[in-house]
Amino acid sequence: MIILDNHLHLRRDGRFLEAVKEFQQAGGTHINLCQYPMVQLVLKEKTYEPCYQETFSMAEEIRKNTSVKVYCTIGPYPVDYIRLREELGKETALQIMKKGMNLAAEYCQQGKAIAIGEIGRPHFPVSEDILHESNEILIYGMQQAKDANVPVVLHTESTTPEQCKELADMGAQIGLPAHQIVKHFAPPLIFEHENHGLMPSVLASKKNSMEAIQKGTRFLMETDYIDDPRRPGAVLSPKTVPKRIKELLRQEHITEEEVGIIHKDNPEKTYHITLEE
Repeated sequence: MIILDNHLHLRRDGRFLEAVKEFQQAGGTHINLCQYPMVQLVLKEKTYEPCYQETFSMAEEIRKNTSVKVYCTIGPYPVDYIRLREELGKETALQIMKKGMNLAAEYCQQGKAIAIGEIGRPHFPVSEDILHESNEILIYGMQQAKDANVPVVLHTESTTPEQCKELADMGAQIGLPAHQIVKHFAPPLIFEHENHGLMPSVLASKKNSMEAIQKGTRFLMETDYIDDPRRPGAVLSPKTVPKRIKELLRQEHITEEEVGIIHKDNPEKTYHITLEE
């Protein structure tokens, strides 16, 4: 049985391989490794290249040291823009973020990554200027994803049906279908009128998981594990997704067929990949 954590981060100064082994021991089989923020490195190098290479390098080490199948999602983290803008100025910051989108799209086309993300806009209140510029960068990233025929994985403020509509409309402006927009850190907005066609990547808390499966199977599951030594287990621990699936199966809230839809069929359709056990 395939069990995918659709969104987690790993760090060399965190638990890294131990976290992956914990996921595997709990029954997890596949992960979507999302690049963690490295804004200091971007400020130093003025490019996202070393960040992406670090993500690919960690993925390769996971493949060599565990049997977990790993895919990569890379892109300019939206909050980076604030620091880049403060220290390098608006024009240089915009240029670095957009070039980061171009580079991520190139790696997706080469098969080294399956999505551009997490991109979007800051999850906290910012000035109108920064919000407008963040949306400009986001739409640019959506265009790159459309051209590369891959999805975007979005980081934004708390998810609401109104926000889902706004994001779907942004994609529609440049021809990126809503189902190619993955809303990371999503609540269980499973119905079409709630998510407006976006693919929700539901944070796998007990409450969210139960509510999501009671509504249907059109969602992905994630921990958003951040592997920060200062916050062990945040957001959710690496074993959460497999543990949650096993609980739902044991309590007969979900069937193996439904697990297959959520953990194999949905990611395959979303990312244009084939998941093998």
